[in-house]
Amino acid sequence: MTEVPIGQGPLRAGSPLRTPRAAAVAGFIFSVLLIVAIVLLRVSVPARQAVPGSWLTDSRNRAAVAIALNLVPFAGIAFLWFIGVIRDRIGEREDRFFATVFLGSGLLFVAMLFAGAAIAGGIIAEASSGTPSADTLVLGRSATAYLLNVYAIRMAAVFMLTTVTIARHTEIVSRWLTVAGLVSALVLLVGIGISPWVALLFPAWILALSIDIFAAGASPSRREAAQG
Repeated sequence: MTEVPIGQGPLRAGSPLRTPRAAAVAGFIFSVLLIVAIVLLRVSVPARQAVPGSWLTDSRNRAAVAIALNLVPFAGIAFLWFIGVIRDRIGEREDRFFATVFLGSGLLFVAMLFAGAAIAGGIIAEASSGTPSADTLVLGRSATAYLLNVYAIRMAAVFMLTTVTIARHTEIVSRWLTVAGLVSALVLLVGIGISPWVALLFPAWILALSIDIFAAGASPSRREAAQG
């Protein structure tokens, strides 16, 4: 008779791996990093300037932008982990259609966020060796603005809409969060031109969602309701 070491029982084929609920900390990390990055970028690089790239002449502005761009990769990594947390909470109730849109919009958001940061980082790197030409600055700024404010933010809105839809059917989060997510997503879809600060709605909602995940994990009644 073969003895099995204590604490190392046989693994069942096909048994799912469960992400620890504490991994919701990724939502906090993503939200804080992205909020800090957005604030640094908005404060250091004004929306309208008489002279393109005039902010590059200020070493403090260049340093603030460099810090913001260095935070972006870590925010993206945390966001990918956060997507896994949400899918873990959905579990077997996951709908294939919404799950595909949910995952696709999240991945596209991260890809566009990285692409925009890479273009801005290239401008910073070129400025360190000499002031770039006006055409280069205008092109880089326009490409970054379109990637982040037009495409990435709208992918974030789609991510929020699908998350809200899934949450409404599975009741994995509080009802007020679904309403807030729906309103915020609509604002991001059609009202991003109102103010550059509107982009903060996305990380703020993710932060609230992470808090709700922690609260659900700490409350037995809510945990049973989410799993029921």
